Amino acid sequence: MAFDRASVRDADVDGKRVLVRVDFNVPLVDGEVGDDTRIRAALPTIEYLRERGAKLILASHLGRPGGEVDPSLSLAPVAARLAEFLGTTVEVADDVAGPDSERLAAGLEPGSVMLIENTRFEVGETKNDPELAGRMAAIADVYVNDAFGTAHRAHASTAGVAALLPAYAGLLLESEVTHLESVADDPDRPLVVLLGGSKVSDKVGVIDRFLDIADQVLIGGAMCFPFFASRGTDTGNSLVESAGIPLAGEMVQRAIARNCDLVLPVDLVIGREFDAETDSKQLDGVDVPMGWMGLDIGPKTAADYAARIAGAGTVLWNGPMGAFELPAFESGTRTVAEAVAASSALTVIGGGDSVAALAQFGLTDEVDWVSTGGGASLELLEGKVLPGVAALNEA
Repeated sequence: MAFDRASVRDADVDGKRVLVRVDFNVPLVDGEVGDDTRIRAALPTIEYLRERGAKLILASHLGRPGGEVDPSLSLAPVAARLAEFLGTTVEVADDVAGPDSERLAAGLEPGSVMLIENTRFEVGETKNDPELAGRMAAIADVYVNDAFGTAHRAHASTAGVAALLPAYAGLLLESEVTHLESVADDPDRPLVVLLGGSKVSDKVGVIDRFLDIADQVLIGGAMCFPFFASRGTDTGNSLVESAGIPLAGEMVQRAIARNCDLVLPVDLVIGREFDAETDSKQLDGVDVPMGWMGLDIGPKTAADYAARIAGAGTVLWNGPMGAFELPAFESGTRTVAEAVAASSALTVIGGGDSVAALAQFGLTDEVDWVSTGGGASLELLEGKVLPGVAALNEA
């Protein structure tokens, strides 16, 4: 399915003030940006607009200040890092579309860039308050949404303002939607979907949809334990989402009915507790004894999953295979990550901790697409309409 929203490539921006919703929700460490991945992801759209004479007004949230001003969550450190990338000054207004934002916006020159302050300093942001959306629209001529990571939220800066201005998709948002939808719409076969993490309930929509689409769905991480529990397998002290047990049982039956190969681990690496110094051992099987918890898929499972990935035409991966942040339990996730990186298939990483795992193993540049979204990626993969995308002009 072709992307059906208007693209920034279609917008007339020369000499116009363009409000760009970006996702600069980055970690801050001692008042500085700790990881600038999301800032770098926004650069193509920012540079594209600057080159075409736009006057850029960037908007983003940072953290969860709850509608109150929190100086520790100011976007000032983000502006400083962005200025380094752009080689130009990036001023930050001390309000969200208030008098200082109006003053700075009025003084913009073509190609110049400013930031309004953290949108979630305003209580109306998460409520999609029309008054706040109106203030944002009043300081701009054109709206561009490039914040895929928040596109599943109907907020003032993602949906409200889009109804008040000519509204376009940024380059990142367009690419995110195109890559993620391509996995479900027209994948090269076999389509192998690899799902990990801790909660079945978080991904039940994705599992359910891809049982109809995928050739194989491989389960790892703590997500496997509700599946084991649903069939009476001992899970010891493993993290078992109780609400996920009946859901897992339903998914097994649906997989059978839909002729999809739903694959669970056959061995595990277990530890006494979730700790880097804990005792650990390999378990040939999946019956976890009391006093132990499953913290990684075992070597047989990892090798099997790697072989399935190697034979795929398309690979979608969301969620680690275990506690990869602990050295004793990183092997399963590493094996899978290396298989995905080595694959000749289209490889799409659907956000979340899989992205962190790829970075940890130095493999980020070895896959075709790494999504910047977490919840937005999952909702799009479930087939849901994202409010921040739906609010944009039709192509």
